[in-house]
Amino acid sequence: MSFSHSADEVRARLQTVTRRVGWRFLKPHDLVEAVARDAPATGRRDVRVLAVLRITDVRVEALSRLLRDARYAEDELPREGLPCWSRDHFIASFLRRHRLKTADVDVTRIAFEYVDDGH
Repeated sequence: MSFSHSADEVRARLQTVTRRVGWRFLKPHDLVEAVARDAPATGRRDVRVLAVLRITDVRVEALSRLLRDARYAEDELPREGLPCWSRDHFIASFLRRHRLKTADVDVTRIAFEYVDDGH
């Protein structure tokens, strides 16, 4: 699972939730490698393993829930590794990265824990 946009947060073990389009096949206790992909000037894609994650929860919910429920967004953004981001900034960034036009879309919320301690 690529974490190129939040590689620093994963390295620091700050992120424990991610939202994805797809990934509905995951189940609690699944193990997943968190990776960062870089495309250096050579054009070759280098993949670096950042951590091993154990999935703790998978559920489908509307992305717009973060807009409708301020308290929920206040709790979720730090879990995404982004405690200083506003919910509007997070939604705009998510929509842009996934080329979506509206937050009225169901996404997969994936919660995880780190299997290793990062050392």
